[in-house]
Amino acid sequence: MKAALIQMVSGGDVAANLCQARGLLEQAAQAGAELAVLPEYFCLMGAHDSDKLAVGEVFGSGPIQQWAADSARACGLWLVAGTLGLKAPEPQRVYNSCLVFSPQGACVARYDKMHLFRFDNGVESYDESRVLCGGAQPVQFALPSLDGHTWQVGLSVCYDLRFPELYRHYARQGCDLLLVPSAFTHTTGQAHWEVLLRARAIENLSFVAAAAQGGVHPGGRRTWGQSVAIDPWGRVLADQAQGAGVVYATLDFASLQQSRSQLPALAHRLL
Repeated sequence: MKAALIQMVSGGDVAANLCQARGLLEQAAQAGAELAVLPEYFCLMGAHDSDKLAVGEVFGSGPIQQWAADSARACGLWLVAGTLGLKAPEPQRVYNSCLVFSPQGACVARYDKMHLFRFDNGVESYDESRVLCGGAQPVQFALPSLDGHTWQVGLSVCYDLRFPELYRHYARQGCDLLLVPSAFTHTTGQAHWEVLLRARAIENLSFVAAAAQGGVHPGGRRTWGQSVAIDPWGRVLADQAQGAGVVYATLDFASLQQSRSQLPALAHRLL
């Protein structure tokens, strides 16, 4: 299965971000991708956390969700729109939600980011809990591919990457592919991004694919980028350092089976 990881440098203009994303999705479709993954906050990277609240939508209704459904249908892609703000029961809060659309434009899965990022090194300070509600459960979906295999795909977002128990859950549920749309900060990404992604692939003998924000955004926030696809042996298949673009990778189910057969670590779990 050919996957396309869409790297963006989203700003504060939703319409401009969606226009850029649509062009990259069309490029992916023309290149023969079946699956396209957008980064975290693809629709808006504002100067303030509260900017997310102004564009929050009710699940199942709203211009950003309609755009995603229309784009999946027009491009004939499985589209992982990760992420956009969906309104929460608590006032002045949204979920940071990853939605999956079939090539027919139907929303087939919703994952609300479970772990909320907090970081303060005296220079940079982030606390997603100021405006976000955390999700409550893992979510996976089935993707019947043209390669004849129905891929089981586990969903996660950015900071989730630091919590290996989430990915072990997906491995136990038979997932072959783990997705990580992200907007990692430059500081934490430089230190931990690739090693964490490779670890999640190696320990779960799964493909890992991460579409990222990669550049400088309103307010001066800088994201690490390096959208990347990693195979079950921990090898980097393709990546891109910074800037908007599309990273392509062919995910070979036979190679996944071979890795799991040669090293049956998943069958040796004791806990």
